[in-house]
Amino acid sequence: MARDFGTSDEVVLNELYVSVQGEGTRAGQPCVFIRLTGCKLRCSWCDTSYAFTEGGRRSVSALVDEVLESGPRLVLLTGGDPLEQPGCLPLASELCDRGCEVLIETGGHEDTSALDPRVVRILDVKCPASGMQSRNRLENLALLRARDEVKFVVADGADLEFALGIVRDHGLAERGCALLFSPVHGVFDPAELSAWLVTHAGILGPQARLNVQLHKLIWPRAERGV
Repeated sequence: MARDFGTSDEVVLNELYVSVQGEGTRAGQPCVFIRLTGCKLRCSWCDTSYAFTEGGRRSVSALVDEVLESGPRLVLLTGGDPLEQPGCLPLASELCDRGCEVLIETGGHEDTSALDPRVVRILDVKCPASGMQSRNRLENLALLRARDEVKFVVADGADLEFALGIVRDHGLAERGCALLFSPVHGVFDPAELSAWLVTHAGILGPQARLNVQLHKLIWPRAERGV
C-alpha cells in the first residue's frame, strides 16, 4: 500500500544532516542534506532502502527554518525520491526564495516539469543492472538545461553501452549538462570506468566525468548521516 505523503504544506522527512557533498559537480562542498521518505523503485544496488518507509511528518515552513539554522546555503533534496511527495515542490521553491542554492536528486521516474526553474536537477537514468530500466521517464531528458546533471550508475559493460546510447540518442553531450558516471561501489572498478571514459571522450564531450562517492571513501563504515 502506497504511503500517504499528505499535502503541499508538509513532507515526510527521513533525515536531515550537514556534511560535504559526496557526488556531482559540487563534490566536497559543505551541504545540507534533506532526505525525504518514499521511493517506488527498487534498484538492485540501492544503499538507502531505509528511506523507503522510515520518517516523520514536518511542515515545510519548519523544515526551511531548520535548514537556514544549519549553516550552509547549498541544499540537496534527496531520498528515496523527493518528487514523490507533493510538499517537495513548495519546499524547493521556498528554499530558493530564502537564498539557498537548491539541488534535487531524482530517480527519473517522476515528472520534473513542475520544478522551480531555479532548482538544479540531478537526474538519475537507470541502467539495466539496476533492474529499473523500464521505469525511466525519458521525457525528462528533454527538459535538461546546461546547469543540470545526469547520473548513470553503472555496474558492468552492458550498463556503459546503455548509457552511451542514451547520451547519443538524446543529444546530451550537446546540452552541456554534466554527465556523471558512477561505478557501483564495491562492484565495478573505477579504473575500468575511467579507461572507458577516456576511450569515449570524443562522443561524451567535456562534461562527462567519473563520479565516485566521496562519502564512502571518507566514512566507509557509516550508513547514514554522511
